Amino acid sequence: MSNSPQTRIARRFAALRAEGRAGLVTFLTAGDPDPKTSWEILAGLPEAGADVIELGMPFSDPMADGPAIQASSLRALRAGETLKKTLATVARFRKTEADTPVVLMGYFNPIYSYGVARFLKDARAAGVDGLIVVDTPIEEEDELCAPARAAGFYFIQLVAPTTGEDRLPKVLARASGFVYYVSITGITGTRSAVAGDVAKAVRGIRRHTSLPVAVGFGIKTPKQAAEIARVADAAVVGSALVNVIAGGLGRDGKAKKGLAGRVLRLVASLAHGIRRARKKAKAA
Repeated sequence: MSNSPQTRIARRFAALRAEGRAGLVTFLTAGDPDPKTSWEILAGLPEAGADVIELGMPFSDPMADGPAIQASSLRALRAGETLKKTLATVARFRKTEADTPVVLMGYFNPIYSYGVARFLKDARAAGVDGLIVVDTPIEEEDELCAPARAAGFYFIQLVAPTTGEDRLPKVLARASGFVYYVSITGITGTRSAVAGDVAKAVRGIRRHTSLPVAVGFGIKTPKQAAEIARVADAAVVGSALVNVIAGGLGRDGKAKKGLAGRVLRLVASLAHGIRRARKKAKAA
C-alpha cells in the first residue's frame, strides 16, 4: 500500500507536477487554541490553498520546536486535546474532504503511550496518510517506522544541513511519501534559510531519491514561500500560522472573533505566492 501511486500524497504531488508548480504544506497543532477554532481552521485549509496538511500531535516537551509551536502544544493540551481527539478530528475532516493529504507530526512519546499497534490501526481508520515523528532515528526504525510502512502509511524522513553525505542515502532509503528538508540548524520559527543554500541542498537530496522534497523551518512570508517554491517541490509553513493564532488571543487566552479567518487569509496569500513563483521565473 505504501508504494501505491493511488495514495493521497502520491496523487497530490503528481497533480502538482502536472500543474508545473510546487505545493504548500501547512502545519498547525491540533486543538490550538481550542477545539472549535482549531476545527474552523482545519476545515478551511483546502479551500484556502493548502496542498498537504501537517497536523501536530500536542506534546508537553516538543524539543525540536521553537517557542511558538511549544506554546501551541501547551495551549492545546490545556484545552483538553488528546491523541484520541486528534484522530477523531481527522476522521471528521475525512467526512467532507477526501483528497487533501493529512500527515500527523510530532513525537514518539504520545504514540508509545497510546500503543503503537492501536495508534496505527486508529490512524488508518481515521484517514491519516503519513507520519513525521522527529525523535525516531533510522537506527530505531523497528519501533515505529517499519510497522507504520507495513500498515500502509508513508513515513516522512527529516534531512537537515547537518546530515552527512554518508548518512543521507541511509535516511532516504527509509523515506516514503516525500522528504522533509529542515533548511536551518536549530529549532522552528527562529530564523530563515538562504534560498541559494536550500537549492544546493535540494539538488544533493535529489541525487539519492526521486521522492518530492518539501522544505520547512523559517518560511514566514509569501515571498519566502515563493523563493522556496522555485527550487523545491513544496514549502512548509508552520510557525508563521501559529504566530497568527497566538496574536489573536485575548488576555484571557481565548480566541478573538475572526481568528480562524485571519489564519486562512495568510494561508491563501502563501498559496498565491507559491502558485505564481514558477510563472514569474519563466517570465524572467
